[in-house]
Amino acid sequence: MKILDNLIIKDFLKTYFFVVVMLILVVLVLDFTEKNDSYIRNEVPSSEIFKYMINYGLYLNNLLTPITVFISVIFITSKMAGRTEIIAILSSGVSFMRMLRPFLFAAIMIGSVSFLLNGWVLPGATEGVTKFRITYLDKEKTSSESNSHIKVGEYSYAFISRFYKITNTGHSFTLETIKDGELVDKLSADRIEWDTAKRVWTLRNWKLRELRERKEIYSYGEELDTTLSIRPEDFDLPPNHHETLTLPELSKQIKILEARGADNVGFYKIERYVRFMSPFAAIILTFIGVIMSARKTRGGSGFQIAMGFLLAFVYIILFILSRTFAENGATYPIFAVWLPNIIFGLTGLLLYKTVPR
Repeated sequence: MKILDNLIIKDFLKTYFFVVVMLILVVLVLDFTEKNDSYIRNEVPSSEIFKYMINYGLYLNNLLTPITVFISVIFITSKMAGRTEIIAILSSGVSFMRMLRPFLFAAIMIGSVSFLLNGWVLPGATEGVTKFRITYLDKEKTSSESNSHIKVGEYSYAFISRFYKITNTGHSFTLETIKDGELVDKLSADRIEWDTAKRVWTLRNWKLRELRERKEIYSYGEELDTTLSIRPEDFDLPPNHHETLTLPELSKQIKILEARGADNVGFYKIERYVRFMSPFAAIILTFIGVIMSARKTRGGSGFQIAMGFLLAFVYIILFILSRTFAENGATYPIFAVWLPNIIFGLTGLLLYKTVPR
C-alpha cells in the first residue's frame, strides 16, 4: 500500500502543479493582452512588467487554489475509477478512509504551502501589484491625500484638508475630542508638519478651544509640538493595505488600531481569520473530490471535471459573499469567514455515506 500511496501523492502534486501553471499562464496572457496598450503608452520598462507578472502570478495561485485542488483530485480519482483501480483497492480489504490517506496527505502539503504563501510571501506580491498599478497604470492618482479623517483615539478624531506625502505636510488640521456625543475640546492649525528628528507633529498657527461645564477656555500660538498616534505613512495606505501585511505585521497593526479605537480594525481582523481559514479549503475539497469521483460513470472523467469546476466556483463565490458579510458588520465575523468551510465540510460528511464500500 505504501507504493500506491507514493504514486497517488506524486500524481496528485504533479497534476496540481500542471493545472496551476496552465491556469495562471492563461490569465497572465489575457491580462498582458488587455494592458499592452497601456504599457506602450506609459513606456513601462520590461523588467517592471516581468516583476508585475511574477507578483500577479503568485496572487493568482492563491486565488485559484480551491479550483486547482478540486480539479486535480477529480482528474486523478476518476482515472483510477475508470481503470477499476478503486474497486480493486476496496475489494482487497482496504477501507475507503485508508485509501483517502495519501490524498489528504498531499492536500495537507498544499495547504501548508498555501499558509506560508498567505502569511509571508503573498502580501509582498500584492503590494508589488498595487504599486505597479499606481505607478504605471493609474497615473491620474495625485501625490496628495485630500479630506482625510482618522480616528486617533477612543474619543479623538483628526481631520486634514490636504496632506502632501513628499513634504509630510498637512493643511487645515483639526483634532476633536468627543465624549457622549458632546464636543470636549477642539485643536486646529493652519498647517501640520512631521518632524523626522523629534518624531512629533509640529502645529503652525494653532488654536485650542476647551469646553468645560459653564465656561470656554481659548488659547492659541504660532508653534506647538504634539504627539499623535498617527504617522505620515498612515495617509498613504492603499485600499487593500490589510492584504499587503505579513502575519506578524498584521497582528501588530491590529494592536495599533485597537489602541486608537479605529473603525477599520475589523478589516484587518477578518484578513487574519481568512489566512488561517484558507489552507483548510484544500483538505475539505480534496475529501469531497475523492468521494464524488470514486465511482466509475458512463460520462467519464470529463463530466466529473466539469462538476469539479462548478463546485469549486460555488466555493469561491460563497467565500466572497461570506467575507463581504463579515466586512459589512456581521455579528460574528469569524463564523462568517469560516462559513464556506463549514458548509462544504458538512456536505462532505453527507456524501461520505454514499461512497462505495
